[in-house]
Amino acid sequence: MDDLDRRILNILRRDARTPYTEIADRVGTSEGTVRNRVDRLTSEGIIERFTVTTRTGNVKAMIEVSVDMNVNTSEISGRMADWEEVDFVWQVSGEDDIVLVVDCVDTQAVNDLISQAREMEEVKGTTTRLILDERLG
Repeated sequence: MDDLDRRILNILRRDARTPYTEIADRVGTSEGTVRNRVDRLTSEGIIERFTVTTRTGNVKAMIEVSVDMNVNTSEISGRMADWEEVDFVWQVSGEDDIVLVVDCVDTQAVNDLISQAREMEEVKGTTTRLILDERLG
């Protein structure tokens, strides 16, 4: 991946619907080059998916999860990623091991996800932070 790929990805991160012609103008190349680069990045798995961010009025939260030592965090993360309300699962360094970013209809649904995580035998504990506002960086 080179600098042009990174510049294309930065534009798509902000708005995955940006037309290839606009991306090409912004990065100083042709539409065909952008199309070929995006196709390659997708086939190589660098771009995993194109998604939509919405303002639903729901409760959004980060659930930080710590797990026992010698636990396969990739496997646990994969199981948690299948939960319907989960938007992102990050494996992180530091005090906690996994962070879930969730979008739930209300605080009870957030609490249900916390309980679901805590019921997993590998999970030692959770910390939850409600997201009060978000801005695209």
